[in-house]
Amino acid sequence: MKKLRVTVDGKVYDVLVEMLDDASAPTRAPVAPVAASAPAPVAAAPVPVAPAAAPAAPAAPPPAAAGTGGIPSPLAGKVVSIDVKVGDAVAEGAQLVTLEAMKMNTFVYAPRAGKVAAVHTSPGEAVEEGAALLTLA
Repeated sequence: MKKLRVTVDGKVYDVLVEMLDDASAPTRAPVAPVAASAPAPVAAAPVPVAPAAAPAAPAAPPPAAAGTGGIPSPLAGKVVSIDVKVGDAVAEGAQLVTLEAMKMNTFVYAPRAGKVAAVHTSPGEAVEEGAALLTLA
């Protein structure tokens, strides 16, 4: 017999489990009857439920992809800041945009030197992975 603590839907149950396939387990000793007491609650095993087939929803349009010169978002997240303006000349490796995903900041750097031709997003806006953040000329 093993005493286990099981939590089901936030309720804690202490249960005794008899191990049937364990040959090394000691045999059960007779137990003297106990005065009438309330039985311990026993947790029922959860029953898996197959999800109902949902009707197919129309596919969302893909995010605007980064075209020629476009700098794509490396992940889905929220734009925290845009660190350049249209017309700025940037060097390769310069920080362009700061994104936040799962409470962590990710910096987007210029893959090559160039001039910022367009900014396609703004701080606070949610972007999808691959969406164009800005364009370098």
